Amino acid sequence: ELFTMFSNSVTNGGKTTLAEKLKNMLPNCDIISQDDFFKPESEVETDERGFKLYDVLDALYMDEMVTSIHNWMKNPASSGVVTEEPQNTCDNLKNVYILIVEGFLLYNYEPLNELWNRRYFLTLPYEECKRRRSTRVYQPADTPGYFDGHVWPMYLKYKNELEENASMQVDYLDGTKSQEELLSYVYSDIIQELNKLRE
Repeated sequence: ELFTMFSNSVTNGGKTTLAEKLKNMLPNCDIISQDDFFKPESEVETDERGFKLYDVLDALYMDEMVTSIHNWMKNPASSGVVTEEPQNTCDNLKNVYILIVEGFLLYNYEPLNELWNRRYFLTLPYEECKRRRSTRVYQPADTPGYFDGHVWPMYLKYKNELEENASMQVDYLDGTKSQEELLSYVYSDIIQELNKLRE
């Protein structure tokens, strides 16, 4: 049985850390990261201000990502996923394979929309997001004004599109909460969903 969930987030919202911690707690769990599908810098478009447009789907090899997800779903047991059961795993979850897809720009992407059992979206207020972004080293490095000129506006545009899509069920999470609190909530939610699927 397959269970797929997506952890989406504003930049530096904590999705990768959350995904890694969940992987260690859930049975037969694997992660596919959107960051692994970025095009090389030379193939990413530049706007009239000189900003590299990384926060758009065209900056990613999305076809390759879709193929990776479908390949995993066809045969999760051969994906290299760890099949040892984490401690305290309920017996009725032992035959479940879980895929966490983590990224920043996926819920509006039509070819993947039907795949998710659960969708989570980590949000941050502007100041905290900008503060966290400034502590990270990017390759290529952010140019002056990049966060305000490209990153934050694209996040707001994307989030607004999600909120306007009434058919899209997304669980919005407060990224300023502690990792422990977020982990506890999402883990409990997934276990609850898995138990519903098995009923």
